[in-house]
Parts: sequence; structure tokens; C-alpha cells
Amino acid sequence: MATPLKAGDPAPEFQGLTTDGKRIALKDFRGRTLVMYFYPKDDTPGCTKQACSLRDHNADIAAKGAAVLGVSTQDEQSHQAFTKKYRLNFPLLADTDGSVGRAYGVLGGPGLVAKLKTAVGLADRVTFVIDPNGRIAHVIDKPHVASHAEEVLALL
Repeated sequence: MATPLKAGDPAPEFQGLTTDGKRIALKDFRGRTLVMYFYPKDDTPGCTKQACSLRDHNADIAAKGAAVLGVSTQDEQSHQAFTKKYRLNFPLLADTDGSVGRAYGVLGGPGLVAKLKTAVGLADRVTFVIDPNGRIAHVIDKPHVASHAEEVLALL
């Protein structure tokens, strides 16, 4: 499902708890680029490849002035285990109520498949590059999980 958000749109405000229990919000990233990627579920093959791609290139992404934030509906404990197992070097946001995913259009939507995915808390795999002013600069609707960091770097 293509997200209704597009380049130029204001990024929806959000707040929540990260892997380390820290409360963050979109406003915390003002003045720098945010690579905010939504993924279906911790510790699954595609999600692991995507997270590890971003982990392995996080220094390159940071060198371009950007921060990485992963978002899924699993809780902090699941995110902590996923982070520890794969030594992720960026935070994961626990969107347990799905409010962030709905605001960004990656949870919900018309059709039976979308309703079933939402019912079990599986967000669409979509990445938003948010500029330093809080506007969506790029949307990657169908990221290639194994080389996702390269896709992101090409846009920064």
C-alpha cells in the first residue's frame, strides 16, 4: 500500500518510548535530518536485513547529518532483545498502540489485507526521510531490505 504522505508534506508529530526507555518526539530531531523507517516485526528475516543494513552504514548516515529511527508495534522489551541480538546502533520506537503508524499511513487503510495486517500490528515497510524543518523530503515505499542504507544514502 502506498502511503498517502508525499515529499513536501509536513511530517506528523509523534512521541513515544525508545529501546532504552527514553521519551522522544519529532521535535527532538529539528535541525537535522531524520530517517524514520517503519517495519513489520522485530527479529524476522526481512526486518533483520533492513536493520542490519542501516546499522552497518549508520556512521555514513550520521556523517551526512541524519539520525535513524526504527518504528514498529512491538514493545520496548522486544525492541531491546532485537537491538541486543543484532547490536543495533540506533533507537527503535515502541509504537504499541499503532498511533504513529496510523499517522504516517503505514497501518490501516482500505481492504481486507490492510485490515488483517493492522489487526496483528504489522505495519507496511516504508521509510520517510524528514528534513531538518520537519517536512517529508523523500518516501521509500518499497525499500530493498538488504541494501536499504544505500538507498537512504543516495537521498541524503
